[in-house]
Amino acid sequence: MLGKIGLEEHFSIPETKEIFWWYKDIADVFTARIEDLTKSRIEQMDEYGMDMMILSLNSPAIQGLYNKKEAVDVAKKANDTMAESIAKYPNRFRGFAAVPLQDVDAAIVELNRAVKDLGCVGVLVNGFSQIDTEDNCKYMDEPMFRPFWAELEKLDVPFYLHPRSSMPRNLGMIEGHPWLQGAVWMFGVETATHAMRLLCSGVFDEYPNLKLLLGHLGEMIPFSIYRSQFRISKTNRGVPAKRPLTEYMLKNVYYTTSGHFHTSAMQHVMTDFGVDRVLFATDYPFEEVSDACNWFDSCEINDNDRLKIGRTNAIDLFKLKL
Repeated sequence: MLGKIGLEEHFSIPETKEIFWWYKDIADVFTARIEDLTKSRIEQMDEYGMDMMILSLNSPAIQGLYNKKEAVDVAKKANDTMAESIAKYPNRFRGFAAVPLQDVDAAIVELNRAVKDLGCVGVLVNGFSQIDTEDNCKYMDEPMFRPFWAELEKLDVPFYLHPRSSMPRNLGMIEGHPWLQGAVWMFGVETATHAMRLLCSGVFDEYPNLKLLLGHLGEMIPFSIYRSQFRISKTNRGVPAKRPLTEYMLKNVYYTTSGHFHTSAMQHVMTDFGVDRVLFATDYPFEEVSDACNWFDSCEINDNDRLKIGRTNAIDLFKLKL
């Protein structure tokens, strides 16, 4: 399929570059890919039928900078760097804003600048934010973030919740099993737990027009949410959410294919939550553009659904003028 739009396509700046241990053996290649916002990235897009990438800063990036001033400064620099490439290639790139949630007021200011002045079409946050000290982490359901959610709803742009590694104190369950780190398992566990906290928190009751994007076909939640809701209906335990979690999944949540190139899994999400809520993404450069595109172009779905997932759902969600 030609004309695909990818939603989880990462870049870095020197201040946020982090080579995970499983990329150490290809550090030079990986660094060149993630820092490139020009020729080689566009060449891959052309080769595999991608019209556009919606760019976002790599993980954990801003969320891992617990010094508030540093977080504010680096977020501004990252957004400016991204905006320069978007201005240079307006037909190929759009962007998700990075925001310094260590300082909620500053995050709101930067969110407005990024959307109104730089043209960002949404915001991407890499999981929990470390604030003031390395060990102090805050998740997005915390009351301190309610003003941010209010501003996000007012601006009417989507929020992408992206994975990051769990805090070391929460990794005891896989101690001695390093192969379960990262995208293999723990990214999904961490992000699904964060998303479940949001679904249960009542934030979608307070701000019913929020749009939440989850990568990797929903971070495993679509495959377990009905059991979760069934048990909540039997034993509520004080869940703040006013409606069944499945209703938020149908009304407020969108799902991307980033890094999860498996047709039956995508079909499950399409069946339970609707084809209009599924969008194409690659997770570049952590995944290969070729793997994502070759799978998607040949997977067993009808061409109308392929066009929606690959292109038109993104145009509608982000109000892209193409």
